[in-house]
Formats: sequence, structure tokens, C-alpha cells
Amino acid sequence: MTTTPTPVAAPAPTARSTRRWLALSVLALAQFLVVLDASIVNIALPVLGAQLSMDTAALAWVITAYVLALGGLLLLGGRLADRYGHRRIFLIGTAGFVAASGVAGLSSTSEMLLAARALQGVSAALLAPSALALLTQLFPETGDRTKALGVWGGVAGIGSAAGVLLGGILTATLGWQSVFFVNVPIGAVVLVTVPLLVTRDAPATHGGLDIPGAATITGALVAAVGALSAIEQVGLSHPLTLGLVAAAMVLGVAFVLIERRAAEPLVPLQIFRNRNLTVGNVVMLLIGAAMVALFFALSVYMQAVLGYDALTTGLTQLPLAGALVIVAGVVPAVITRIGTKTTLIGSLLLLAGGLVWLSFAPAEAQFVTDILGPGILIGIGMGGAFVTTTQLSVDGVEGGESGLAGGLVNTSQQIGGALGLALLGTVAALRTEMLLHDGVAAPEALTSGFSWLFLGTAIVAVIAAIAAGLAREH
Repeated sequence: MTTTPTPVAAPAPTARSTRRWLALSVLALAQFLVVLDASIVNIALPVLGAQLSMDTAALAWVITAYVLALGGLLLLGGRLADRYGHRRIFLIGTAGFVAASGVAGLSSTSEMLLAARALQGVSAALLAPSALALLTQLFPETGDRTKALGVWGGVAGIGSAAGVLLGGILTATLGWQSVFFVNVPIGAVVLVTVPLLVTRDAPATHGGLDIPGAATITGALVAAVGALSAIEQVGLSHPLTLGLVAAAMVLGVAFVLIERRAAEPLVPLQIFRNRNLTVGNVVMLLIGAAMVALFFALSVYMQAVLGYDALTTGLTQLPLAGALVIVAGVVPAVITRIGTKTTLIGSLLLLAGGLVWLSFAPAEAQFVTDILGPGILIGIGMGGAFVTTTQLSVDGVEGGESGLAGGLVNTSQQIGGALGLALLGTVAALRTEMLLHDGVAAPEALTSGFSWLFLGTAIVAVIAAIAAGLAREH
């Protein structure tokens, strides 16, 4: 007698599995705030400056105060998370970020606002690396981690694109204060839900913190970011810029010497023997350079050349952000099929193609015919690149160094962003000034300057693709 085998139902998701995916969504929401806050303020600056009587130099510090604190302290924040608990440091960073955002929105003087922005940066430096470390612990299995990092990388890319969109909408409808107040309710949700979804940290590690290493690397990173900001404001040959570059180099060398001899180094140098982690950070630095320069130039080009208002400028980013969201959801399956390295190289080449296409946009560009297509292609390339680069940057990292890995990749993105904006922004400005000196009309001169910038970002993306070729495929 033949019996028909009984179909076996697929196992239902366990409560633990469901809870960790919910935890991921909350952690990604916190990361979204960190990335968003680096760009959402840009469109609000003119209105903010008029109300608080801040000149152009002072307005630059609204951005610089945040970036200096964030970029300078990320490595220390990651190591503090490894030592004292990822959940604990994450919650402290989130609470500080929420409080600082509230103070920034309530600011009645420029000094109050700049202090709040610096506190936002310090808090984000605790929040971001510990959040990524929590993700790697929640998803130790390769398949699930790839999917989780797909969400994470997509959110990071979306945050950058959404900054222009939300900044325009909020500034136009609710005033400049709303670009800071929006962080408060979202951050409050994160503070309430994370303790319910993420288990407590193991007892804190007792051991000495590498104070000399922390001081030198923080000083080196702050000096480096400060030098890049100074290039934009006072030029490459200014004594302030040269002094900051020298300080960054001296402190960087001192940090390496200290780490080679420290019993418990802040950054164990052997971590860079992990080829994929090293390649991932190099590629993230280059992606950050291209991304920040791109969104800055797009915002100015659309308002100064095409005559869009802040709200319209923000809405034009929707197709790019939408493409990025869709691709971020698909990329984990693509990685499974063709591998991380191939996916990353292909994504970066698509990104470069979109940037080259955008560089042909004229001074009288039409959105549908000149900007929409390149924007979608850029979103596709950027979505794939963010997910795969984040995957490489935490590849093979043990739990005790997951906070450090998170700090490294976030630092690479921040330093890259400052580097790209300083160098590519300078190229665009020099091209524009040269054409204006030759009698070319301002719209055409500005457009040509931005065209050079877009081509520069495309070159950066191609260099990143070449670097990605050095990664090991699994």
C-alpha cells in the first residue's frame, strides 16, 4: 500500500525572529536620523540665518559643528560601545541626540544653536557605531545579516537623499525650527522601543581605556575634518588650513605609534588585515565623497540656476530616493546570486553612468528630460553600493570589535563627505569663476561648474569600483 507523504509546512517565524526584525527597523530609524541630520539643515540655512542674524561664515559652522564632533568622535564612540555595552551606549547617544535636537529647535541665538549642533554630533558619534554593532549581533547568520544590512544600507542612502526633500518641505511649511524638532518624536520612539526589543548588555568589560590613543585619533580626525572645511571657507593655502593639515598628520602618526605599543589599543591595527573590512572602508570613503558633493550641488543648481523653490527642490529628489529604496530591498537577493564584489562593482559603475549623464544637464534643463533619468540611475547605483559596502565593512568582524567596525565605516563616510565637498566644490567654484571672468552669463557659468563637479563624482565612483575589485569574494 502506497502512502502519500504529508506535506511539511514551513516553520512559522518565531517570536525571537520577529522581535529582532522589529529591533532592526528601530535601529535603522535611529541611523536614518543621524544621516538625515547631516543634510536636512542645508535648505533651511538662508531662513535660519536671517532670523538669527548669522552671516555666511557663521552659517557654515551650523554644518561644521555637527560634522566635526561626529567625524572626530566616531572611533571613540565605537570603542566605548564595545567596552561598556552596545545597547547602553546606543541609548545614551540617542537620548543626547533627542535633547540636543530640542535645544537646537528652541535656539534664539547663534551661540545656542552651534552648541546644540556640536552636542548632536557628539551624541551621533555614540549612537551610529553602537547601532551597527547591535545589528551584527542580532543577525549572526550570513543570509539574514545580508538582508538586514540591505535594510541598513538602504536607510543610510535614503537619509542622505531625504535630507533635501524633508528640509524643503519642513522649512517651507513649518519653519526652520522643524528640521530639528522632527528628530524629537522619532528619537523618543527609539528610546522607548529599543529596551523592549534588545536584550541587556553583558557585564561591562573591566580594563583600561586607551586614553592617549583616543586623544590623538580624535584630535587627528577633528583637525582633518576642520582642514577640509577650511578649504571651502578660506582656501587651500591659508595658514589655518595648512596648520590643521599639519596637526592632523602629526597626530595621526602619533596615534599609529601609540596603538602599536598599547596593551589594550583603541584600534587594534591588525583589524586592517581583514581585507574586506579595509576595502569596504576605502570604498565607503569614496562613496561618501561622491554622495555629499552630489546632493550639495543638486540643491544649489536647482535653486540658483533652475529657479526652483525649496519645496520643489525637495520634491525632485523623490524619484532618486524611490529608486534607492527599491534597489536596497532587492540587493540582498542579487548578492546571494552573483556575490558581493560583483554586485558592488556593478552598482558603482551604474552610479558613475548616472553622474556622467547628469553632467550634460544644461542651464535651462527640464526635469523630465534632463534630470529624472540620471536621478533614477544614480538612485539604483547608490542603493546597491551602500548595501554592499556596509556588508564588506563588517565582514568577518567578531562581536568584541563590532562597535569599532561600525565606528570605522561611519568615520570613512563622514571623512569622505567632507573631502568630496571640499575638493569637488573647489573645482566647481574655480570653473565658475573662470567663466564669469571671461564674460559668460552666471547661469551658464554655474552650470558648467556643476557639470565639472558631477564628472568629478563619476570619476570617484569609478575609482571606488576599481578598489572594490580588491575584495575577496565568498
